[in-house]
Amino acid sequence: MDTSKATTERVPEVSVVIPHYNDPERLGLCLCELMENDTGGVEIIVVDNGSTVPIDAVRERFPAVRFLIETEKGAAPARNRGVSAARGEILAFIDADCVPARDWLAAVRRVASRADLVGGRVSVFDETPPPRTGAQAFEAVFAFDFRTYIEKKGFSGAGNLVTTRAVFEDVGPFVNGLSEDTEWTKRAVAKGYRLVYDDGLRVGHPSRSDWPALRAKWRRLTEEAHALERAEGRPRRRWLAKALMMPASILAHLPRVLSHRDLRSPGERWRAALTLARLRLLRMRWMLRQAFGMPSD
Repeated sequence: MDTSKATTERVPEVSVVIPHYNDPERLGLCLCELMENDTGGVEIIVVDNGSTVPIDAVRERFPAVRFLIETEKGAAPARNRGVSAARGEILAFIDADCVPARDWLAAVRRVASRADLVGGRVSVFDETPPPRTGAQAFEAVFAFDFRTYIEKKGFSGAGNLVTTRAVFEDVGPFVNGLSEDTEWTKRAVAKGYRLVYDDGLRVGHPSRSDWPALRAKWRRLTEEAHALERAEGRPRRRWLAKALMMPASILAHLPRVLSHRDLRSPGERWRAALTLARLRLLRMRWMLRQAFGMPSD
């Protein structure tokens, strides 16, 4: 019997799905750290979303990884394509710009039996030397608070999410054009599936290094959130109320910024505070324009 062939053809227990677009350097780091995990019984699927930056070098470095292509733009169709090709019963989602802990796959196996959906910790790290910019300082405080998302708001991001094929097939695919991971996990919870947070399921994510990158992130998130509100049939007055609460949220969150243990100096705290004010006022403007059907500025 050819045992090597039998091992190759064995159905994996876990399928890791990674959407990717134009970020081969970070994708390479993500895959490098995944390979430091115990990959026995695991298939890793990268779904490239029509990148214009070649990823041939990454493909050559990681011959054990399956590389697929999804031409429809968006993380939702890329993830759906990955799931459709996956063979494992456990589905683990991570983003191409995330860096998994070296026990991440062990944690995936462990948490899969805890609940129907499990989200974990996403820690922010800087890719540039200190001192932090205002954007980096802001992200250190506010980015990727998965515990709050899950335990208080009832949804999770898909940059660090574990579920099963049975749950995914019952809930249905991610929907493009929305905050697709928020919508999908809310849909799963609405169907009665249990969502929990596990702090031992850990990945890192680079902070946005400057104002244009942070602005672009929140512009996209605000547009997706508005699309989700409309898809759920929420009244316009609810969106207006959220918009008008943005200035008050600056004062509400200022103590958190000024006392945050991950900000290393008074300068970082005040840069984070100024970025908080600037961003919340800009989001109010975007949201008011959306509410009244005005074109984006």
